[in-house]
Amino acid sequence: MELKRFHPVSEAVVPVTDCPRPRFPVIDFHTHCGKMLLGENYASVYDTEEYARELLKYGVVKAVNLDGLYGRDLDEMNQKLAGREETFLNFMWVDLEDFEEPDFSSKVRGQILECHKKGCCGIKMWKDLTLYRKDSKGQPVRTDDPRLDAVYDTAAELGIPVLMHIGDPAAFFKPKDEKNERYEELDANPDWEFSDESRFPRFETLLEMQENTVRSHPDTIFVIAHVGSYAENLGWVGEQLSKYPNLYVDIAARLAELGRVPYSARRFFTAFQDRILFGTDSTPVTLGAHPIYYRCLETEDEYFPYEPEGEIPEQGRWAIYGLFLEDEVLKKVYYKNACRLLHLDEETFEEEFYG
Repeated sequence: MELKRFHPVSEAVVPVTDCPRPRFPVIDFHTHCGKMLLGENYASVYDTEEYARELLKYGVVKAVNLDGLYGRDLDEMNQKLAGREETFLNFMWVDLEDFEEPDFSSKVRGQILECHKKGCCGIKMWKDLTLYRKDSKGQPVRTDDPRLDAVYDTAAELGIPVLMHIGDPAAFFKPKDEKNERYEELDANPDWEFSDESRFPRFETLLEMQENTVRSHPDTIFVIAHVGSYAENLGWVGEQLSKYPNLYVDIAARLAELGRVPYSARRFFTAFQDRILFGTDSTPVTLGAHPIYYRCLETEDEYFPYEPEGEIPEQGRWAIYGLFLEDEVLKKVYYKNACRLLHLDEETFEEEFYG
């Protein structure tokens, strides 16, 4: 039998807790409503009103859309989400085409100010910067390049966070062989393998530039996506959070990593409860994961799948465990920390959630 057909059903008899809604209101800090994941014709893929209703059904009072982009794309995004401004918040991107031009700093500052006036409340910087984009000399563009200071300084001036997705799971930077726990995922998505050091920076190099960026701009709030780029090593992420008070992390698309190490994950959430943000990395057409997040964060359930029922686990062949976080920790992760970064009123969310 081919491994891709092997989908065993656990015989362990364990409690099953249904969590269709969270215990407290949620701000999903990491969603994608635009063309990044849905394609150029994303506007026809989903109905905005229906999507907002679905989010509310799952207890999500507000969602941060990381696909705001800039210019005409931002205008189109605003038009798509029009009428639901109370639900969606846009993060912009920065245009790096003129990165090496002498007037880049003034241009990018102007762009950020313009997007902020159009409602953007944060900046998204994706891994195209660190893994794919090259300068005129063929060298990777680093997030800690001084020419990007204008981005971080302007964000600090406006009081808006910079969310960075700087790398991918550690296994993606290792050879796709019999020892790689993400073999099946990489086999299905060969473009996700970055082990060729002649083409891509080493994983350690990405972590180094990430730390340099955060350390060099103490007045800028950074949210490092996917548990600080290193969900497999909560000890390292915890050290970063301890050293840099301007650093936050989201948990988007890393439930599989957090839930398989419930003891250390629970300690991590408790220790850094003020700096962790809820996020799913979901789109309007992939909403089934929210109840699994709630089950993992809220319950004591053991050994359950991190994918919706019936789906083969994509990130690795293991199950996860509940972290049964305390209520005050849940409130901070679900919405209070996000309210602080987005300058929103906590009481408003509580009122909308409880009706």
